[in-house]
Amino acid sequence: MAKRGGFPGGMPGGMPGNMNNIMKQAQKMQKQMEEAQAELEESSYTATAGGGAVEVVISGKKEITSIKFDPEVVDPDDIEMLEDLTMAAVNEAIRKMEDISAEKMSKITGGLGGLF
Repeated sequence: MAKRGGFPGGMPGGMPGNMNNIMKQAQKMQKQMEEAQAELEESSYTATAGGGAVEVVISGKKEITSIKFDPEVVDPDDIEMLEDLTMAAVNEAIRKMEDISAEKMSKITGGLGGLF
């Protein structure tokens, strides 16, 4: 009667050792990812809009740490432009942070992404 499931003829002799190597590599990758995440969270990301009229700095935790306005862009009669420039700078800073984060994690996982 044929065996069901598993490997034909039982487990190959080297399988337990290979599994240990895979587990060690996964643990090493997890540690590297945790270290990279901590480094990213401690970093800051700066973006500008309107040719430097608005500058926004965010942390790796996606918290705004600084907003600076060029005095020439502050026009009480055109608050909407200032709002739009601020929003554009914030969104660009977030995109920068996410791009750098994805790039750094991709280097660690080698493109495995969703597996870990």
